[in-house]
Amino acid sequence: MAGGGGGPRPPPPPPPAPAAPYAPPRRTPRTSRSLITVVGVVVLLIAAIAFANSGPDTPSDPASDKPPAASSTAATGTDPVTGKSAGIPKGFAHDEQGAQSAAANFAVALGSDGMFKKPTRHALVDGIYAPDVASRLKGPQDEAYSADFLAKLGLDANGNAPQGSTFVTRTVPIGTRVESYTPTTAKIAVWYTGLIGMSGPKSTDPVRTLWKTWTFELSWIGEGWRVIDDTQQDGPAPVPGDVPVSTSDDMSKAIKEFGGFTYAR
Repeated sequence: MAGGGGGPRPPPPPPPAPAAPYAPPRRTPRTSRSLITVVGVVVLLIAAIAFANSGPDTPSDPASDKPPAASSTAATGTDPVTGKSAGIPKGFAHDEQGAQSAAANFAVALGSDGMFKKPTRHALVDGIYAPDVASRLKGPQDEAYSADFLAKLGLDANGNAPQGSTFVTRTVPIGTRVESYTPTTAKIAVWYTGLIGMSGPKSTDPVRTLWKTWTFELSWIGEGWRVIDDTQQDGPAPVPGDVPVSTSDDMSKAIKEFGGFTYAR
């Protein structure tokens, strides 16, 4: 929602429509960091959302043989936040767990369909990034989410799907990892899976899954955590299961009936 996610190089053109709607999609080239890193990362998210990619992704670093500590995987008993601003939970605790919760929820917000509509996109960016980062991010981002780009996704200039079709983009966190933490800064990796695509009888970009890790550099500003930088990488990705692919009608129904989570972790 970011995002996943990803100044804004023009989004890559879509590949030709696949011969079969659920044929294995092409991998897209990995985007490198731009002069304004956060802008480049969000554009990376856009490119992933547009025509991803869910081949067998491989993380850049091999997995460690050392098992994780119990505290890194156990559920916590701390009460979740009760406040919300612009659709984003707020009031994350000023501690390590609060930083993890903030990063997970930022990934959910930046990977949502709200990023494809200018008013909600600006509200999300203002609520998630540090003020100076947000101010230089919105203009280039508006150019990246151009009417032409949205049209390639099957959306109109306002980010709406055509009648009878449902556009879906969701980020679903699997877990978080603390790369570093101090009372003023934190670096948190969010491992997530996502749903991306257009569900409808005429869609040539069916809803599919992707697996990525989104790493956020956070700073405690004022009374909350804000993003000052973020990067994404592919994977870790599990072996695909043997569950039969759903029909377009079943997928559209599920997307409408199963609402996304409003709070992660």
